[in-house]
Amino acid sequence: MKVTRMLLLVPVVAAMTMMYGCSKPESSAEVSRDVNEARQEAAADVADAQMDAAENAAEAQRDMADSRAGMSEAASEGAYDVAIARAEGEHKVATEKCEALAGAAQRDCKDRADAALQAAKAQAESLRPR
Repeated sequence: MKVTRMLLLVPVVAAMTMMYGCSKPESSAEVSRDVNEARQEAAADVADAQMDAAENAAEAQRDMADSRAGMSEAASEGAYDVAIARAEGEHKVATEKCEALAGAAQRDCKDRADAALQAAKAQAESLRPR
């Protein structure tokens, strides 16, 4: 009987421990490191997206030298890709900054970061060719 009770308590204790650990604020050193890593990743992602956009635009220019519509579409798609990469990078940085907070403040911070990402993605849609 005691063994059965112990076996039932183990998942409950594990779940409570995980719930407590999920919203525990990180130290400012950890947050700073995570924010710096997120900034570096974001900058690399934006640079990659810009390089890809430039390559795509150059390729479109070579392949469709006489077609302005083709170049415009490639440039628009590149602008869209850059906007999405920038929005996702800013989202990574914002969510890392939220790690300094605890509980409801951390959730609210992440919710605001998610909302900003969705708004930026919606705005980026206006850059896409139709």
